[in-house]
Amino acid sequence: IVWLNTSHTLLPSCGMAMSQFVLFTGGTGLLGRYLVRDLTDLGVPLALMVRRNRRMSAEQRVESLMAVWDARLGRELPRPHVIESDLSRPDLGLDDIDREWIDEHCDTVLHNAASLLFHATAPDGEPWRSNVDGTRAILELCRSAGIANLHHVSTAYVCGLRNDQVLESQLDVGQEPGNDYERSKVAAEELIHAADFLAPPTVYRPSIIIGDSSNGFSTTFHGFYAALRLAHTLWQAASAAGEQPVDGNQVVPTRLTLDGTERKNLVTVDWVSRAIAEILVRPECHGQTFHLTSPRPVATRVMSEVLEQVIENCHNRFVGPGPLKDPSTIEKLFYEQMQVYSSYWRDDPEFDTTNTEKALPDLPPPTVDHDLLVRLSKAAIEMGFRWRDRLPVSPEPAAR
Repeated sequence: IVWLNTSHTLLPSCGMAMSQFVLFTGGTGLLGRYLVRDLTDLGVPLALMVRRNRRMSAEQRVESLMAVWDARLGRELPRPHVIESDLSRPDLGLDDIDREWIDEHCDTVLHNAASLLFHATAPDGEPWRSNVDGTRAILELCRSAGIANLHHVSTAYVCGLRNDQVLESQLDVGQEPGNDYERSKVAAEELIHAADFLAPPTVYRPSIIIGDSSNGFSTTFHGFYAALRLAHTLWQAASAAGEQPVDGNQVVPTRLTLDGTERKNLVTVDWVSRAIAEILVRPECHGQTFHLTSPRPVATRVMSEVLEQVIENCHNRFVGPGPLKDPSTIEKLFYEQMQVYSSYWRDDPEFDTTNTEKALPDLPPPTVDHDLLVRLSKAAIEMGFRWRDRLPVSPEPAAR
């Protein structure tokens, strides 16, 4: 089943002339593939820096995702230029031919590649390797190639554990980070702002990205999806084994160590992509930081109601923060597996969106409510919480 949207409509841009390529990292991830579609539709020539994986070459990975868009849009999109690269390799794994091509054809970088790992296993491991060392390598490429225009996808959660209003102009104000991912993204932004050979950089800070607002499509399943996936798996297993905790004829609710009022800021991938694409092609917007966040966060109580609706026999009860007394088997397994996301469920602060609203007054984010989360959840369950691009079909050899 292919879930990608066919009915997107881009806002009219200001008509920025794009004579040279935008060098783009992270083009094969969830947000990246939407940016490929949206920027291509705006006439932006793209050069994708892509690493090969165990199944496909860099060119095959890009052709695979482009073929999906072609099928859903009913037309063939122009293909980006593909450069095999790897953020973790010396000199990004680029050879002399690739470097010469970049020098000649690229005047802008959109740096979107990142590791979403919350906790590092080693000081030189992820997320530091991708988010800090990778950003440092991209900056060195910009310096050596004479590229001054950098667009960087960061995160709204550089704010760490703050609970006040977070301004777009702020970065490190002494806040305590919630995890290594947040620390690494603060460090990456600091590197970018310290690079004196750049024009003032353009920084995009989305909050928690979820699937497509129209059809629920996603290729990654973190955060809210992680709780959904784990709960779905545990309740399926308990039902199959007849091990659901019951009291009489009633299923015993799973206790949630939250109070139900915690707010999470969720934004859909299609909106984040459209916002970035529109700002990128508007030079008058460059050199600023944009919070790509929602003015209407979702309460954890709503998320719990969604879980109960889409997972058979799932019932939850909020008991407030603190360790559980005599946890059930399901509760033990749930909290053991969700420990890595412990900082994720904190109450989000208020994000200032002055720059974003000024740049995109006619592009408000979709409201993420109970009904949308149900559609997203059902789509993820139907996909089996998994997406793999298919190997592109090789052309038939020409007849002799």
